[in-house]
Amino acid sequence: MTRSAHILIVEDDPEIRLLMKRHLTAQEFRVTVAADGTEMDRLLASGRFDLMVLDIMLPGEDGISLCRRVRATSTLPIIIVSARTEDIDRVIGLEVGADDYMTKPFNPRELIARVRALLRRVEMGQATPAAAPKTLRFEGWEIDCNTRSLTNPQKAMVSLTPGEFNLLQVMVERSGHVLSRDQLVDLTYGQIGATNGRSIDILVSRLRSKLQAGGAAYQFIVTVRSGGYEFVAPTEAVAADG
Repeated sequence: MTRSAHILIVEDDPEIRLLMKRHLTAQEFRVTVAADGTEMDRLLASGRFDLMVLDIMLPGEDGISLCRRVRATSTLPIIIVSARTEDIDRVIGLEVGADDYMTKPFNPRELIARVRALLRRVEMGQATPAAAPKTLRFEGWEIDCNTRSLTNPQKAMVSLTPGEFNLLQVMVERSGHVLSRDQLVDLTYGQIGATNGRSIDILVSRLRSKLQAGGAAYQFIVTVRSGGYEFVAPTEAVAADG
């Protein structure tokens, strides 16, 4: 990034909190820490952060609930950290809007690598070539690839996470084509935080829910048995100011 990224760590264990802060600070990240959801809310309201590392097992409101609540109003990249190793916990974390999931104990180098990878995915997703600005339209909906925004036919903004936006853009650009889960991972160049079929399924489910909540007239993304997914709404690409 062009400036030092600001990381918010929400972790109740003081030793783990200090360990993460020390290692991230050594890599020239700016780091702020919180011990629970109350501190997290105060810090989010008073400052700007580029990424949040969020523990699940917290006193009071747990990390899953906090992630769901933050994601309802923000696209802040979130990495969930948890001692829970069951696949169902990872799935739940992704379903409520996390962009990545790490299990404890972890090597600090892995944390740094995942933070850098997620920040890189966000930065790459925000960088649209100046020579090819465009807007994608379908059924009255509009995707502005420069501002990375989605609006419904009533011109209301629909909030998407970076991963959700990247996946939707790839599918809309290839409307009418069946894309396998592996193809979707490849086409997004790993920018969506998904590395397997189950992760793709979760992102598609979240997209469907948000499109439906935004007033979609029908299911734009359909499941093709033994194939993958297909975006079926007629789509046009136009100049950003067209």
